[in-house]
Amino acid sequence: MICHQRRKAFFIKSVLCIALVWLTVMILLHLSRFIFGNSKDEVPVVSYFDPYSNIKDMFGGEKKPEFAPLHIDAPHWKVMAQQMINLPGFGLAGEYGIPVVFENLTREEEATKAAGWDLHAFNQFASDKISLHRHLPDVRPEGCANELYNRNLPRTSVIVCFHNEAWSVLMRTVHSILDRTPSNLLEEIILVDDFSDLPHLKRELEDALSPLVKVKLIRATKREGLIRARLMGANIAKGPVLTFLDSHCECAHGWLEPLLQRIYDSPTAVVAPVIDIIDDSTFQYNFRETDDFGVGGFNWDLQFDWHVMPDTEVARRKHPWDPVRTPTVAGGLFSVSKEYFDRIGRYDDGFDIWGGENLELSFKTWMCGGTLEIIPCSHVGHVFRSRSPYVWKPGENVFRTNCIRLAEVWLDDYKQLYHKRIGVDAYRVVQQKKYGDVSSRIELRKKLNCKSFDWYLKNIYPEQYIPGDLVAEGEIRNLGAGADSCMDSQAKGEDLGKPVGMWSCHLEGGNQYFMYTQFGEIRRDIACIDFAGQDLIMYLCHGGMGNQMWIYDPDTHFIKHGISGKCMEMAEDKMRITMEICNGNPRQMWGMQNFDGSKLLV
Repeated sequence: MICHQRRKAFFIKSVLCIALVWLTVMILLHLSRFIFGNSKDEVPVVSYFDPYSNIKDMFGGEKKPEFAPLHIDAPHWKVMAQQMINLPGFGLAGEYGIPVVFENLTREEEATKAAGWDLHAFNQFASDKISLHRHLPDVRPEGCANELYNRNLPRTSVIVCFHNEAWSVLMRTVHSILDRTPSNLLEEIILVDDFSDLPHLKRELEDALSPLVKVKLIRATKREGLIRARLMGANIAKGPVLTFLDSHCECAHGWLEPLLQRIYDSPTAVVAPVIDIIDDSTFQYNFRETDDFGVGGFNWDLQFDWHVMPDTEVARRKHPWDPVRTPTVAGGLFSVSKEYFDRIGRYDDGFDIWGGENLELSFKTWMCGGTLEIIPCSHVGHVFRSRSPYVWKPGENVFRTNCIRLAEVWLDDYKQLYHKRIGVDAYRVVQQKKYGDVSSRIELRKKLNCKSFDWYLKNIYPEQYIPGDLVAEGEIRNLGAGADSCMDSQAKGEDLGKPVGMWSCHLEGGNQYFMYTQFGEIRRDIACIDFAGQDLIMYLCHGGMGNQMWIYDPDTHFIKHGISGKCMEMAEDKMRITMEICNGNPRQMWGMQNFDGSKLLV
């Protein structure tokens, strides 16, 4: 009995001794890192919201993973669905970004769905079926989980402006920020109501937000527009970093720390997340793969467009989660130190509603001493709508006016390239200077010693196409069937491969502005008209050779394909263009605006 008690006492002492030694070693290791750690005093990223608690490792183990072990290089949804099938909530509407699709809706449900589309320009009916706290897959590059972030990262004020936003997308935006942002890094969320008049955004919204202590709601007393609404939020923000998000976003795992770290390292950096697309119809979360996103650019209509990442940028980066220097950013999702935001004069407060603000920010940042970067470890989903749901003032093209102001302030002599594309009425606004007073913005640019736009093109965006000595530019009008139809086509990246069409001539430039180059190209910016035996399409330009070489005869008015020898012909419905044997049909006759054949080199 005595021997048994001694063995028991010895065992207890041994266990206590081992525990004490282990605890001592852990304390020493922690202190050694604290005292002798690296200069950044870093800590690993920690997700504030962990939806993966109490689940099994997808690879068969019992240990809870730090984040969902999804293979980023896997095909999107088929493989991901197999990996997520045992996660909590999987199978519910929209969970983990799975698309929401309805069948056999009642007549009343169809009417509700249609009303949501009309009001918000997205499928509100689908959004309303999704949890305000829906889970998302962790879509960061694999190396992001091991990134270290400074213990002293600055706090941020997140500013979200809205006007007549749908309840579910607005509240999902708010909750995704709260759910996936470390509390110690979030100073506040400032919701700016830009004079909404929908009932659910009145008392009901105030009641829903009242328990959320970090959320503030301020209201404009008249319609201010996006930029002035953002300034309202910035003026009361307490955080040293301002983060601007739209009101139809969802923040993904680990979205904020990489943005704040980059600003901590470089206070004049304006940083943006990778913007993933939330489908406006199904609310599927379409993430951008590690090597699947490029850089922002623009065309000479001053519209944002995506472009392939330049080889120089690919070579500069050390790994897939390195910051990406980008000439422009898409939309208004970005973080910036409040000090730098104030120094560069914030925004042009003459901007109204929306339009051009992302390019204004981009040009100003690069030309006035900052950098503009996309941070691959930060992902935010955004509902991209095919149209604007907002009410405009009758007869006013706000986007065009904003872009004219932008060109006058930042483009220097290159603004002529924009003026040629905006049509007769818009150019009259330029000539008569009816775009408002921009003198203060020009003076700010001088005060900050900002560089020229020529410097920007040569050093930041050398890939941008700059039109040379053109043979013709403007509309390409068909001279048959009333001579009232013009070649018409969009030419942004997402439009490549789509057929070129016809539309009533409108003298407004835009989709009816084409350039006929000295090398026989018919192009707009990066896209050229291409014929490979089937449809006439817009495709990436490759030097006016092969399928993209066109010969215009000002005597016969034929536009003949260099390889096939066929002629462009407007179809009888006046909507399409076909390629036919040249036969003198009046619908094969075309007029190129501002044609000067002496400039041809082919």
